[in-house]
Amino acid sequence: MTSDDLIEEVEEIETIIPRALVVLAEGAEESEAVIIVDLLRRGGIETVLAGLNGDGPVLLSRKVRVLPDAALATAVGDFNILILPGGAEGARRLATSELVGERLKTFSDEGRLVGAICAAPLAFPAHQVFAGRAMTCHPSVASRIAMYGKLDQRSPVVEDGNLITSQGPGTSFLFALTIVRRVMGETRAAEVERGLVLPR
Repeated sequence: MTSDDLIEEVEEIETIIPRALVVLAEGAEESEAVIIVDLLRRGGIETVLAGLNGDGPVLLSRKVRVLPDAALATAVGDFNILILPGGAEGARRLATSELVGERLKTFSDEGRLVGAICAAPLAFPAHQVFAGRAMTCHPSVASRIAMYGKLDQRSPVVEDGNLITSQGPGTSFLFALTIVRRVMGETRAAEVERGLVLPR
């Protein structure tokens, strides 16, 4: 291999853009889904919003309709990150979906990054992934999560290896920034955060 070939290979590696798959179920929490997609895209992560039941408009928890980019069943290509927004009804649908279970098991087995917020960690016991791992969730489902994982309600975002969890709509910004930081680095995450003008 010549030095020119090596430089070309390094440049090709550097231009690979991480990809995130965000699963959107009916009854999901609007603010979580939109904030997560917004911040990941600001951070330079190619983000596909995938409808659990197809590519048509999805009715969310506060009756806002959101049009996904694709159907989960047909979302193709390699994804580095799988993210589950919460919302009580959305979480119930994630927990009962075979498609979600298949994706979760693949990501868990391969050590790829998985994020879940609010009530969405209920999908973990339902699909038998991440048992015994440190995680957080919305207070309304904390007792159920405590029976499956190591519940930590002291932190708005909890990281345990390839698992990132968070508590609810109000922690969506911190959750998404944590993912950007893990995938794109501190400098990019700080740039995104500055542009948000978050209160101190």
